[in-house]
Amino acid sequence: MNRINILFEQKKRNILSVYFTAGYPHIDDTRKIVYELQNQGVDMVEIGIPFSDPMADGPVIQAASTRALKNGMSLKLLFRQLSDIRTGIHIPIILMGYLNPIMQYGFENFCRDCSGRGIDGMIIPDLPFQDYLQDYKPVADRYGLRIIMLITPETSEERIRFIDEHTDGFIYMVSSASTTGAQKSFAGEKELYFRRIENMHLRNPRLIGFGISNKETFDTACQNASGGIIGSKFIELLEEKNCTQDAVKELLYRIGRT
Repeated sequence: MNRINILFEQKKRNILSVYFTAGYPHIDDTRKIVYELQNQGVDMVEIGIPFSDPMADGPVIQAASTRALKNGMSLKLLFRQLSDIRTGIHIPIILMGYLNPIMQYGFENFCRDCSGRGIDGMIIPDLPFQDYLQDYKPVADRYGLRIIMLITPETSEERIRFIDEHTDGFIYMVSSASTTGAQKSFAGEKELYFRRIENMHLRNPRLIGFGISNKETFDTACQNASGGIIGSKFIELLEEKNCTQDAVKELLYRIGRT
C-alpha cells in the first residue's frame, strides 16, 4: 500500500506535513532537511521543485525557488539527491511542482524516477483536472503514485465530489484562493469553508494548507481536517536560523508540537 494511504489509515488527526524547496537554502540541503523533519516527528514531507514562475506561491516560496534555481537545482539533480533516500526515511514523500518542468522531463520518465526512489505522490497545482483524468492518472497509477488535487473556497460542491471520486491519498484544501504565505489566524469565511467541507463527509481525508504558521492556525486545521501543511513559515525559519535542526525545532515550538 502507498505510504500516504498508510499514514491516513494509521493517523486520523493532527497530521503535520512540511513543505520546503529543493536546493534551498543550499544546493545540498535536500536530504539533510528530509532526515531532520522525520527525526523530529513530522508525518509527511513535500519537496518543492523550483520553477521560475510559481503562480500559486507567495513571495517567500517564490524567493526560495529563485535562489534554488540560482544554486543550480534541477529535477535531474533532485532525483540524484533522492536516489537512496529510502535507506533511512520511512515517512511519505511528495514532490510538488508545476507542469512545465515536469513535462520537459517527460511525465512517464518523471513517474518512473519517482517510483524508483520511493516517492509516494505528487502535487501539480496547474494540472487541469480533465487532463489529469485522461492522460496523467493512468500513468501515475501504473507506478503506484498518488496525484493530489487542490480545492479552494471557490470550488463548487459538484466539482469537489467529482475530485473526491477520482483521486486517492488525500485532498489538499487551500485555505484561500490567494497565494501561499503565513497567516496569524483563520477566521470568519475560512472557518465556514472548513466546516462546509467537513460536513460533506468526503471519501478522502483532507489536509489544509496556505497560511498555517502558528498554534492557532495549525489547531484550526486539525479541528477541521486531518491536519495541516506548512511551507512559507518553515522556509522563513530555514533562512532565519541558518541551521536545519534549529529551524525544525522552532517550527514545532510555534505550532505547539514540542
